[in-house]
Amino acid sequence: MTDSAVAPVRVRFAPSPTGSLHIGGARTALFTWLFAHGQAAREGWPGQFLLRIEDTDRNRLVPGAVQGIFDALTWFGIDWDEGPDVSGPHAPYIQSERQSIHQEHVEQLIAAGHAYRCFCTLERLEQVRAERRANNLPPGYDRHCRDLDPAVVQANLEMGIPSVVRFAMPRSGETRFTDLLRGEIVYQNENLEDAVLLKADGFPTYHLANVVDDYLMGITHVTRGPEWIPSSPLHARLYEAFDWEPPLFAHMPLILAPGGGKLSKRHGATGMEEFRAQGYLPEAVMNYVALLGWSLDGATEIFSKDDLLASFNLERVSASP
Repeated sequence: MTDSAVAPVRVRFAPSPTGSLHIGGARTALFTWLFAHGQAAREGWPGQFLLRIEDTDRNRLVPGAVQGIFDALTWFGIDWDEGPDVSGPHAPYIQSERQSIHQEHVEQLIAAGHAYRCFCTLERLEQVRAERRANNLPPGYDRHCRDLDPAVVQANLEMGIPSVVRFAMPRSGETRFTDLLRGEIVYQNENLEDAVLLKADGFPTYHLANVVDDYLMGITHVTRGPEWIPSSPLHARLYEAFDWEPPLFAHMPLILAPGGGKLSKRHGATGMEEFRAQGYLPEAVMNYVALLGWSLDGATEIFSKDDLLASFNLERVSASP
């Protein structure tokens, strides 16, 4: 780590151990790593790349997937400055081991009026969904528990009635956030639901855990897939509720199959394990993945790892597939 007084650029790759590392995740890891150790370093900003395992969705965990992620990234040529196997000042780097931290921050949101406990049963939630479908309304929660009397909430808790914690999204107005690739994006709050932050099993959802952990770990830039754009208004509001400065966000473009459409195994290898098993060299895979949404000049197609470190620039990543 440099002795420079310049604040470091801190980024993270945060995969879920629900299977092998897919090409989309590998691209996110590569672009994030190149931004920290290539572009940021060239521009005089000490770059630090963190690996964090997001395993709070307990029902989807795959045994051995964490080690598989380590092995795939190492084969791919990506190392990390902090992570579960190398530790660091912000340990632990496995999200399920940070459960008490997440619960503490949920309680802060509840106390400040930014979140509330929801006791709705699965049956009631399904009824709400059915009614909204019948009335041609978008999916969402009807905020039934948002204004419960505190005495009722306490009584329900004392009786052990299962609950989740939801974020109290403003009922009107707009939520704005800026994407480094797409510019300003605006959502109408009336179209945003009160999302679950803490599940009934005590584990946080992606939304809460990411915001809390990114802030506490000092993450300055977040690169992630386009599927998270609709969640960004909630994340922006969470940062605001905690009175925290948010990181800068860049949502990668979709990876499409040749000719368009969703990429699948019928188009060939789609994961790092498959590329490795089929005998591809990691340098060739890195070259291939680097060109999925980024280009240097629109003409150069062959890059070594050192070439990518010397030339990658996040601003040259396309916002469209």
